[in-house]
Amino acid sequence: MPVSVTMPRLGESVTEGTVTRWLKQEGETVEVDEPLLEVSTDKVDTEIPSPAAGVLSRIVVAEDETAEVGSELAVISGEGESAGSDAPQEDEAAEPEQAEPATEPTAAAEGTGPEPEQEQEQEQPKAQAAPASSGAGTAVKMPALGESVTEGTVTRWLKQVGETVEVDEPLLEVSTDKVDTEIPSPVAGTVLEIKVPEDETAAVGADLAIIGTADAAPAESAPEPEPAPKAEAKPAPKAEPKPEPEVAEPTPGAGYNEPAAEAESAAQPAKAEQAAQPAAPTATPARSSATAQGGGEEAAGYVTPLVRKLAGEHGVDLASVNGTGVGGRIRKQDVLEAAEKAKAAKAAPAPTPQPAAAAPAKPAAKAQPSAKRGSTEKLPRIRATIAKRMQQSLHEMAQLTTVIEVDVTRIAKLRTQAKEPFQQRHGVKLSFLPFFALAAIEALQTYPIVNASMDLDAGTITYPDAEHLGIAVDTERGLMVPVIHGAGDLNLGGIAKRIADLAERTRTNKISPDEIAGATFTLTNTGSRGALFDTPIVPSPQSAMLGTGAVVKRPVVVNDPDLGEVVAVRSMVYLALSYDHRLIDGADAARFLVAVKERLEGGNFEAELGL
Repeated sequence: MPVSVTMPRLGESVTEGTVTRWLKQEGETVEVDEPLLEVSTDKVDTEIPSPAAGVLSRIVVAEDETAEVGSELAVISGEGESAGSDAPQEDEAAEPEQAEPATEPTAAAEGTGPEPEQEQEQEQPKAQAAPASSGAGTAVKMPALGESVTEGTVTRWLKQVGETVEVDEPLLEVSTDKVDTEIPSPVAGTVLEIKVPEDETAAVGADLAIIGTADAAPAESAPEPEPAPKAEAKPAPKAEPKPEPEVAEPTPGAGYNEPAAEAESAAQPAKAEQAAQPAAPTATPARSSATAQGGGEEAAGYVTPLVRKLAGEHGVDLASVNGTGVGGRIRKQDVLEAAEKAKAAKAAPAPTPQPAAAAPAKPAAKAQPSAKRGSTEKLPRIRATIAKRMQQSLHEMAQLTTVIEVDVTRIAKLRTQAKEPFQQRHGVKLSFLPFFALAAIEALQTYPIVNASMDLDAGTITYPDAEHLGIAVDTERGLMVPVIHGAGDLNLGGIAKRIADLAERTRTNKISPDEIAGATFTLTNTGSRGALFDTPIVPSPQSAMLGTGAVVKRPVVVNDPDLGEVVAVRSMVYLALSYDHRLIDGADAARFLVAVKERLEGGNFEAELGL
């Protein structure tokens, strides 16, 4: 029985999602829970697993198209059903050739003549449809890259017409109001046509380019009766011996001997597989060596098979390569540049005057960002979305910021004592941020007005029954705020682990939609970049947001029990609370900040640290 793949609910308030990329194409097999496609919403980008094992028989929603929650995305058929549907087409396509000279079988079949004719008429268009798509190549469509995204802009083509491309190799870069990302090639082949040039916008599901695949010739040679004209459109230069398919089929395998590892997935005939076998052993060690050298995909982020293979061939450590692609993805050019630099580094120590020549190479690398000077570029959609939300928040609220200075010297000493045991016990580093978070959560429990939200039109104030703490995370795509739900139930170690986990998965785009929604109070650590303090903008519908500055040592007047007022070097930090003055009074904000200050300056965290 065919199984329908539907759009799941990817968040409390999410009503639709956009298909950004199909990880499987029609006709390919898929296992249960194997990633089938990637979906993007305004909350998060995530993979959708297959609900059943079988063959992806039909894709209903193309890439860059948006579908509502619960709507059908694709259909998966059982492997037996897929094989059965294909076999009759080949048998019936061959039957008419034998039916012409055989007079007796046709007379015997006259009793059931109308039904076979109808079946042939219905199945012949199907046989024509497959060669039509393969003869014209595979269309690369604009994927859906967000919940409300209906279009995307092609910012750069990484491949041009006539160039070859491998499966999953980055083909172009697309920008929306949600994200800037690379679109990989769904198949291996040659770029036959680019339909949408750079800096032009296309709707979700629109054709961006046409790629001719290596398996086009075998696909067209099967239905010879009617699709003959279409078969001549593309395979003319490659499959010249058309009357002898057994001779023509091994030709692509021999002609594409180097990328045979990628071509094997096209299910070519036995002779083509035998021709591709010599190249397979070379591809396998290349990938394994790349994984061993680069530390795997976890060390270098998402890496395409082509890049892994290339890194293995050149002996490049992927963990040491800085990706220049969207989101820091490592591209083929990055690997080649790293290989050239490695060769230059080996040759440099031979002559002694080389260090002087190496100095000008660094300014050349730094000069790349300066290319934007004096230029104008299109505003990325994700930046436009952030701008609209920030402006809307300022218009909706009467925002005010109150700043307080806190002495965290005792916490600094505790961190020095507990750093190593804490990391061994919890697996994460002990920074100042978990202390700030814990103190803020305890103050929210004492002063719930800071954790509340107001509906002016309805005339209501809502006090949540828990503290859901948002943590602002700086990513390549822009500022994102994952949420620690029920943060009031966690201790210092639990908060530290959740912060580290959410930050890592947010930067690697592995966060789920529900983990980005539902914050009642947000904490932003601008001090991690050296800022003393700032005035955060409160995200609606929250009513307050706390900004933590850099912890710095400076001379401060302190009251010593024995010496009185003395000047001492202390670790100091500024805490800035921005709040909606329509709901929170200045006195409420001050009381909240003083509660945080007293908790931090008291430094009574020994029990939390196991000291």
